[in-house]
Amino acid sequence: MKIAVVILNWNGKDLLEKFLPSVIKFSPDANIYVVDNASTDHSVDFVKEHYPTVQIIQNEVNGGFAKGYNDALKNIEEDVFCLLNSDIEVTKDWLTPIEDTFKKNREIAIIQPKILDYKDKTSFEYAGAAGGYIDRLGYPFCRGRVFQTMEKDQGQYDDIKEIFWATGACMFIKKEVFNALGGFDEDYFAHQEEIDLCWRAQNRGYKIVYTGASKVYHVGGATLNNMNPKKTFLNFRNSLFSITKNLPLRKVIPLIVARLFLDGIAGIRFLFQLKFLHLLAIIKAHFSYYYYFVKIINKRGQIKDLKYFSCSSVVVDYFIKQKRYYREIVKE
Repeated sequence: MKIAVVILNWNGKDLLEKFLPSVIKFSPDANIYVVDNASTDHSVDFVKEHYPTVQIIQNEVNGGFAKGYNDALKNIEEDVFCLLNSDIEVTKDWLTPIEDTFKKNREIAIIQPKILDYKDKTSFEYAGAAGGYIDRLGYPFCRGRVFQTMEKDQGQYDDIKEIFWATGACMFIKKEVFNALGGFDEDYFAHQEEIDLCWRAQNRGYKIVYTGASKVYHVGGATLNNMNPKKTFLNFRNSLFSITKNLPLRKVIPLIVARLFLDGIAGIRFLFQLKFLHLLAIIKAHFSYYYYFVKIINKRGQIKDLKYFSCSSVVVDYFIKQKRYYREIVKE
């Protein structure tokens, strides 16, 4: 099994300078690629000069996360793609548990390692933590992270466990599976396209797992801060996209109506917090979703009526019942 570690870059010269050395040092048996999304900060020149063993793929435009990877991965032949954010520090032997997990079960198509916070290495990080789940209404959360509450890593998730989605910050996916799924949906541009990809994989019967024996440290927000209104827009809209694409039609409309109500409550909360740009982002997200509705409906592929959710409403559990941690919300 040959692994390609593929780092998507856009004007991230400083991040490459800081984090690429750990990837090279601790990935001796993998081939490393930097995919550049039409940067203007001399990122490519930097990599060519200082790390000549790293292979470079230059995209003609900045098509975001989804198109950036779709275009680049067509040119990579390794058996497994590791999609790795440019702001991640990897650790010694981080690839070994991933390889072992793939080899033990051929049904596994996607794997995520443990994602810890680079700025506080005792805590889980927002993007992925110890594996992703969604509630009945399609809101995502993680083991180790529910909304803005991050757990301390005390070994509670040092396991191998089947999950619903793996973070795009550090995702291992078999090439044959990525190609069979048609890659990422480029209408997402960025954020939650990995949830859609994993949901489509689930609908086809593929397994997605987390392995805590492999760990990496993620800065988070280096490309787009978690509280940036653009990220609010993309997260709210793209979540609606995923519901529409991946559930049986009889479930889609009731869920969209429920989401319209709950997203409205989220908007009111932003209003009282005087975060007017975030309120506007939610409104724009819904209008954008309605604009794309027919196109998204036409993208529906193989649908399996699976139990996709781990709880009824993570919003109610977190904000009303004051349950802050994964194990208070999901009984394993």
